[in-house]
Amino acid sequence: MSVSGVIYGVLRDLILPPANLLVLFALGFSIRKKFPRLSQSLCVTSFLILFIISTDIGACLLGNPLESMEAPLVSARGTGAQAIVVLTAGRVVAAPEYVKKDIPDYIGLARMRYTARLHRESQLPVLVTGGFGKRYDNDQSLAEIMATGLEQDFATPVKWLETESINTAQNAELSAKILRLAGVTRILLVTDAMHMRRAKLAFQQQGLQVVAAPTVFLNAYDIRLSSLMPTMGSLRRSYYAIYEWLGLLLYELSKPGRAEIKNA
Repeated sequence: MSVSGVIYGVLRDLILPPANLLVLFALGFSIRKKFPRLSQSLCVTSFLILFIISTDIGACLLGNPLESMEAPLVSARGTGAQAIVVLTAGRVVAAPEYVKKDIPDYIGLARMRYTARLHRESQLPVLVTGGFGKRYDNDQSLAEIMATGLEQDFATPVKWLETESINTAQNAELSAKILRLAGVTRILLVTDAMHMRRAKLAFQQQGLQVVAAPTVFLNAYDIRLSSLMPTMGSLRRSYYAIYEWLGLLLYELSKPGRAEIKNA
């Protein structure tokens, strides 16, 4: 991975849980002699937040509002869309069962499956967007890896590949250039339910009409005793939700209208 990629990853993880809460706890512990009351407050607060977001209840409280922002797509027919755009996720490097080839991770696999279903319903052409290729010391971009899986494992042809983007904003910007050349102005957009609102806004900002096609709904409420038990799965969902909330906040702060008001 490039130096910029490493720096981005480190900074991202430091401002998100659990790293930020561990830093807060360490700070509180380090000042326990000079500021005992403040130290106790910081340590207890960081512990309680970490506990809550590690439970199913905490993950649902953070993730459910995100997933509720865009309704599930009932059918790909009658939407007026001219193409399906699917965003890549991560990769499994050198998967042994695939002869050491990189393959999409489980999130990418879920998006692929739903894309294949939408394509069967609509027969719309598919665009796959996602970079992180040679720039990150990999032979193939995420888009190329996902396209291979769609075509070989799901019998879904891929018409366009966008292989240079490194984030959602670039997914939208670079995909829009390809789609405009093909005369496409209205798309079905496939990504995770928690990621959908931010992705939809990014593609709309590029002048595209977007029909949301969210998948991977993870945060339905089903409160039971085990919902109070901390688990890694719940912490992972909370991490994802907090990342998306921060992304939406940054999107709002970076709107052109807000910049004009700020500079007025």
